[in-house]
Amino acid sequence: MTSLPTVLIVDDEPRSIESLERILEDCFDIKSATSVEKAEEILEREWVQVILCDQRMPQVSGVEFLKSVRERWPEVVRMIISGYTDAEDIIRSINEAGIYQYVMKPWQPESLILTLKNAVHLFDLQRQNELLAVELKMSSERAESVIETRRRELKQHYQRDDGIVRDSDSPMNEVCDRISRIAPYDVSVLITGESGTGKELVARALHYNSLRWDKPFVVENCAAMPSELLESELFGHKRGAFTGAVEDHIGLFERADGGTVFLDEIGEVSPAFQVKLLRVLQEGEIRPVGRRQTRKVDIRVLAATNKDLESEVRAGRFREDLYYRLSTVSIHIPPLRDRRIDVPIISRMLLEKAQKQLGKRVRGLSDEAITCLTAYHWPGNVRELQNELQQALVMAPEDREIGADLLSPRILRAAPGDEGEEIDFIGALDGTLRERVESVEARIIRETLIRNRWNKSRAAKELGLSRVGLRSKLERYGLEKVEALDAEARRKIAS
Repeated sequence: MTSLPTVLIVDDEPRSIESLERILEDCFDIKSATSVEKAEEILEREWVQVILCDQRMPQVSGVEFLKSVRERWPEVVRMIISGYTDAEDIIRSINEAGIYQYVMKPWQPESLILTLKNAVHLFDLQRQNELLAVELKMSSERAESVIETRRRELKQHYQRDDGIVRDSDSPMNEVCDRISRIAPYDVSVLITGESGTGKELVARALHYNSLRWDKPFVVENCAAMPSELLESELFGHKRGAFTGAVEDHIGLFERADGGTVFLDEIGEVSPAFQVKLLRVLQEGEIRPVGRRQTRKVDIRVLAATNKDLESEVRAGRFREDLYYRLSTVSIHIPPLRDRRIDVPIISRMLLEKAQKQLGKRVRGLSDEAITCLTAYHWPGNVRELQNELQQALVMAPEDREIGADLLSPRILRAAPGDEGEEIDFIGALDGTLRERVESVEARIIRETLIRNRWNKSRAAKELGLSRVGLRSKLERYGLEKVEALDAEARRKIAS
């Protein structure tokens, strides 16, 4: 239960105190004192936010008392209550004692309660301001320390294993070896590969293994905005350079001075922007939009694309000189279907990451789920795998294993040993018409059984078959062996 704010009433008339207490006790924690001495004792032991003090008291006036309070407890909000309306007296009280409010008698209960609530709010604001002032004194050094620590952690991470999760026999080993050879040299690198293969991850590995590791690493998706906005985002602009430019803007190239800029989807930029980008690479200088003067920048440019830029150059859609500037060295990332050996370890890593993001825990992936994930050809690569695992995690019961029944039908249709053909492309299947039909039928039966956790009765009902008919097809297609292997895997996990 939240405690009420504390208000100290100081008045030599007990009946006046009682009257105020009846009005205020529902909204405030009331402390009272009939003399200055008792009031000071309360202030020394209690956390008081507001003092409501009568002006006319014997020996010491309210203003004189609040002047001493201002010196000893300056954070307490001070208020005077009086039946006298002398303007000079009011002004002197405000100036000498720092009075927040001068409450005149007779007072209205609702008005007095509102005034005291405002005073409590002022007290809270003063405390927050003090904390912020202290925080600001420490923020600069603390921010520098946090940034430096984070950069060192990233450097250690990318130096240890390039930040790229893979199997010990993965085809990515060759890519990672190439990264380690290229990273120390201050040259432009063109990273190619299909969407979702992890081109930004490779760019980060290059940066954090370079001599620029302690400087900024900034990313810009060149396909995400038109050329005019992209130019402003990268080069900056002057206030009033175009509609909406209400203030000067420092571009990413200037912010990353001394560090690395990663330009993703570089194949999507317009011919006009290609010319401006070429100048940055050749001269090492930028010109913000709306300015005549150029500015020198020291940056390393890494670029990525899922297009064949050599074909784009031949077609006249990409400048040849810019292509050679960007691709001093090139790195190609193989698609996930060409390194299926990595699917199990990547899947477990992505699932662990998803559990932290969504705040939900499960007991990992079943062997059957791993088999299905490995068999699928992943046209969307690691990004598609990440989305699949997230949706499976959302649908999975808490503290249970994610089984193959939670995977999407398109993944269940991919039989082990597939070389990437979609089941919908029946024309890609080999053999006679009967053999092709049977291949499709076997996949449909297997998918249905997996979704129904190998419950033959439910699967037969869904497929419109009898149990005898389903068993016959299981024998014909060798699916009983698959079921036996899956059952053995489940028994091992259970034990």
